[in-house]
Amino acid sequence: MIIADLSLTAGRTYPARRRTQNLVGGASPIQATNFSMGHVTLEPNGGQVPWHNQDQEEIYFIVEGSGEMCLGEERMAVSTGQAVYIPHRVFHQLTNTGDTPMRMIYCYGPAGDVAHWRQELDGTLPRAGIEAPPLPEGASPQCTKKP
Repeated sequence: MIIADLSLTAGRTYPARRRTQNLVGGASPIQATNFSMGHVTLEPNGGQVPWHNQDQEEIYFIVEGSGEMCLGEERMAVSTGQAVYIPHRVFHQLTNTGDTPMRMIYCYGPAGDVAHWRQELDGTLPRAGIEAPPLPEGASPQCTKKP
């Protein structure tokens, strides 16, 4: 039996003020073919999964907190207990709009790396409205800063 323990998973901190802990795939001891899964903590007041897309379809499940979800041309408030379906290749962004940490679980399939993790660390994320479609009107700005 292989177990990934969230309390023992250091994860990685990203420039957009979040920590991602792989539970299935990536550095996790659990590897699957059909999906990857992990836990993300977004810092209060603006921590973010920046505007990006990928080939896999994905689900974000909000475990705790409140934020703004942008998906294609849509922008909506999200909060604890909600799940958002993200079709493959559609640009999306999640921003913590609350005063406390926001926690969410992601699950995407098929398994494999998604380019935005490396792009964010390298400072090469496609910029909204320039190399990528624009964010929905009124959306929180995309974080593209390199550490």
